[in-house]
Amino acid sequence: GGHLVALAVAAGAMIHGGAIVVVDAGYANKATTKIGVKFAGIAEEAVDNTGGANGDKTINVRRERVFFAKNSVGDPIAQADLFNQCYLEDDETVAKTNGGNTRSLAGRIIQVDSNGVWFEGELA
Repeated sequence: GGHLVALAVAAGAMIHGGAIVVVDAGYANKATTKIGVKFAGIAEEAVDNTGGANGDKTINVRRERVFFAKNSVGDPIAQADLFNQCYLEDDETVAKTNGGNTRSLAGRIIQVDSNGVWFEGELA
């Protein structure tokens, strides 16, 4: 059903289980503050391709519609931001804004609590 897909991993990438995964130039990598990457889902496993070339390894990525992430400390999402867009800060954190056009879109905020942020992923 497309809820779990195997993606080719980028050269030099180390992706931890549970990390937010993006696709950059066709290859999976962990999310960072970077423009132009596409949100792919959450890593089901850890994959170390630090010594490999593009596509030497694959990673299973969960692509369900709702995801959980930590809330940014420097650009936090508040209750008033419900149903606004949120942006990728790193492989476990989403932020309120695009950081002056430095962060790629994660998805739409659907819940905020003391543990973090639930969002509908803008799937690639």
